[in-house]
This record gives sequence, C-alpha cells and structure tokens, in this order.
Amino acid sequence: MPHAVFHIIFAMLVAEFIREYAVKDKKKFPVYYIFIAGIAGILPDLDIVAYWILYFFGFSLNQVHRTFTHILFIPLIFLILAVISWNFKNKELGKHHLKLHNIFLMIVLGSFVHLFLDAIISGTISPFYPLSSFSLGLNLINFIPYPLQWLVDPSLDAGIFILWLFWLEYKHKISNFV
Repeated sequence: MPHAVFHIIFAMLVAEFIREYAVKDKKKFPVYYIFIAGIAGILPDLDIVAYWILYFFGFSLNQVHRTFTHILFIPLIFLILAVISWNFKNKELGKHHLKLHNIFLMIVLGSFVHLFLDAIISGTISPFYPLSSFSLGLNLINFIPYPLQWLVDPSLDAGIFILWLFWLEYKHKISNFV
C-alpha cells in the first residue's frame, strides 16, 4: 500500500498538471486548491485512525482498513456536494475567490486518486462496500520479487518527492526563495 507521502504528492501533482495544462485562467485555480487535493489524497486512510480505536475492541487491521473509506461513494458524495454548491455565493480571501464547489472537486480528485493508487499498486479495494463484496485491483507489487517488495513503498515516496521538487523548481523556481 502506498504511504501517505505518495498519496498526498501524487494527488497534488495531478491537480498541478490540471491547473497547468487544462485551466486557462490560473487566477480561477489558485495554488491552495492543489494543497486541498493533496490533503484529500490521504482522506481514505482515515480508517487507520478508526483502527487505532477499534483495535482495543478486538478488530484486526484487515477488518477495518480499505473497507468503509476506500469506496467510490466517498468521491461521489463530494461530487454531489460540488454540484449542489455550484451556485452558492463565494467568499473572498484577499485577492482569491474561495469557491466551495472547487474545494469539493479537489476533495473528489484527491480521494479518487487515492483509491486508484491503492487499486493499482498494492492489494484491492471494494469500491461498492458494503453493498457488494466485489473487489478490484492490479496489485502490481506482486510482480516484484518478495524480498524486494518491502522497498517499494519507501522508494515510491522518495521518487515522487524528488519529482515534486523538480517540478517546483522547474515551474515555480523555488530556489529563488531559499
């Protein structure tokens, strides 16, 4: 299972690429939306916090993790909230406009990216839990020899972090701020 850093930065990179290559007016897609997508990229793993509590009642990690928070209903709920809030009056934060529907869309993006990564990289997810026990996933980590599998997640974290730093330098010249 990818670690938190990978989930967060991957979601931020997806949001950053959307901002960079799909949005014409960057002022309508401020950088804090990218931050929100990154935080939402870890939301499905809130079931780990639930496990910390449920552990004392005899639950195992397998009974809690990737069950009720790793489902398609989570991004769907936020997508519905985005549609409902589309015409809400928006707040101004300085020179930026806070648009509630865009915040919900970033939560949809981050949480969906999380589900996608979990299904592709390691294990499976049950996207329609508890309505169905159907699970899907490619579990690509199984194609790596067993003794090396424990290196995958830290390597993904390191690789995505380096990619993120290169992107920030290339696009935003972060070395100017050091």
